[in-house]
Amino acid sequence: MYSIIDIESNGAGFRNENIIEVAIYKYDGHEIVDQFISLVNPQSEITPFVQKLTKITPKMVKTAPKFHEIAKRVIEITEGTTLVGHNIDFDYRMLRQEFKRLGYEFTINTLDTIPLAKKLIPEAESYSLGKLVKSLGIPLSEQHRAGGDARATLDLLKLLIIKDADSEIIQQQFEDKNSDSYFNKVRNLTQDLPSERGILYFQNLDGKIIFFDFVDDLSKSAKKIFASKLKRWETIQTETEKIHYELTGNQILGKLMMKTKGLQKRESLPFGLYHQNGKYFADKISQRKDEKPILRFSSFTQGLKAVTHLKSNENFNDVQELLKFIDLKKRNELWLSSGRTLGEKSFLVLENGKLTAYGFYEFHTQIKSRKQINQLKIEIKTSSHDLQNDLKLGLLRGDFEVVSLPK
Repeated sequence: MYSIIDIESNGAGFRNENIIEVAIYKYDGHEIVDQFISLVNPQSEITPFVQKLTKITPKMVKTAPKFHEIAKRVIEITEGTTLVGHNIDFDYRMLRQEFKRLGYEFTINTLDTIPLAKKLIPEAESYSLGKLVKSLGIPLSEQHRAGGDARATLDLLKLLIIKDADSEIIQQQFEDKNSDSYFNKVRNLTQDLPSERGILYFQNLDGKIIFFDFVDDLSKSAKKIFASKLKRWETIQTETEKIHYELTGNQILGKLMMKTKGLQKRESLPFGLYHQNGKYFADKISQRKDEKPILRFSSFTQGLKAVTHLKSNENFNDVQELLKFIDLKKRNELWLSSGRTLGEKSFLVLENGKLTAYGFYEFHTQIKSRKQINQLKIEIKTSSHDLQNDLKLGLLRGDFEVVSLPK
């Protein structure tokens, strides 16, 4: 039993998309036994590109059901089937994403017609749905609409099943895609991770955290760990059964959130920023033991970026001006920056030069009083001395809007 699906999205950024149309045909290998086609109100904007491509306008979806109103129907029609799509990873991700917003974990076996077509029709000039079905004489009405694309995918599946006389390729594709292999374990663990900054938590079968880290790209970093051949990652690769993450925004917020949870991580800062003969340069700290670096970096590349920034800013030609600018002593300030997600901002509280609290607030809100800060703040109970370097780097890069601390 198959459920052939096609989904159109509103074109928002990765992981922020919403479904605007869905079509599902339930096929028992002989005939269509059920079908469901519907526009969906995304409760968000549809990009001009998608409107032009699909001809679906905001007016058309305004009175359409919201996803939570069709969720039960989607589950009913797909239950006990293999979900089939042309580039099924996209459609499956969209479904999981929408269901996750409702607090439901949607899982199903999947089958992709693209790799099947490549094996069974190797002579095809293109494997995009439109060009492929046209070359095969399969009708495609309303291209880039869910109903038309899903029906064409169904007809393509029928042809592929006929071409696969011994059913070996379809069976192998199913096993490869859904078997309990390491490849599938990694795919299932990482497929919903966003490409954003955050804290990764790797958990074992008992839920115990066996690894955590702040990373610039959650998806890329997790996949890199699983792909590594280094011995240090073997236990993590073998024992991880679940990955949890938290979005953090910038690096300082990530470290502060880990501090709040009592998570400590040693950080190596082997490179330093120096000034000599009127010039800034980066170098290994171990090579200049008698000199104290102005700033410290985790990589030489990070140091080079700072040097380039300083060279482009005439205000810092005088090293004393730089030292004065990044000096945190006696500062009583509120540092504002972007938050963890769209529509959110963050703040840091500096009192007498010491970082004492941080917090988050809505984008359109303005912090005008100490009372507001006290209601929103998360106090930093442990020493923030190890964050002094990060604060100075953030100040130098212009990551923060600095305002006086309200009374």
